[in-house]
Amino acid sequence: MTAIPTIRTANVADAAAVQAIYAPIVEGTAISFEEVPPSIAEMGERIATTLENYPYLIAERNGEVIGYAYASQHRSRAAYRWSVDVTVYIADQAHRTGVGRALYSRLIAELTERGVHAAFAGIALPNPGSVALHESMGFTPLGIYREVGQKFGQWHDVGWWQRLLPRLS
Repeated sequence: MTAIPTIRTANVADAAAVQAIYAPIVEGTAISFEEVPPSIAEMGERIATTLENYPYLIAERNGEVIGYAYASQHRSRAAYRWSVDVTVYIADQAHRTGVGRALYSRLIAELTERGVHAAFAGIALPNPGSVALHESMGFTPLGIYREVGQKFGQWHDVGWWQRLLPRLS
């Protein structure tokens, strides 16, 4: 049985571990639409900038970073301030071990505490594992942006999912 991961708030010192998870996804898949992996320094800046306004979480098992999740601004207009985009990435060796669920459970709880109303997730398709994770966490499909990104010489669709968060009294 796989141990439950420890979930904690990220810090800039996690940049190398986060970059090590993310770089192969950028380089080898269309899951991320970035074409060049960010440097460790850039990843540190992203963590710091995100933490100014949103949660950024790390999953660890036996002291090893095995995944991360964060929220970000959904859109820039003021009326969108109660909505966020959410993202989760899991190290290859930790897929299908409950890490994504653990990260999203904590992320959703923190967003709820902050008064966020709606969380959105964009998933480059096909990605049945990510779709299954999001739907298991209560996200419902909204629609698909057809051929919205080009990577590796091919057009890729992005599906959008939404979860309305409970209101705390």
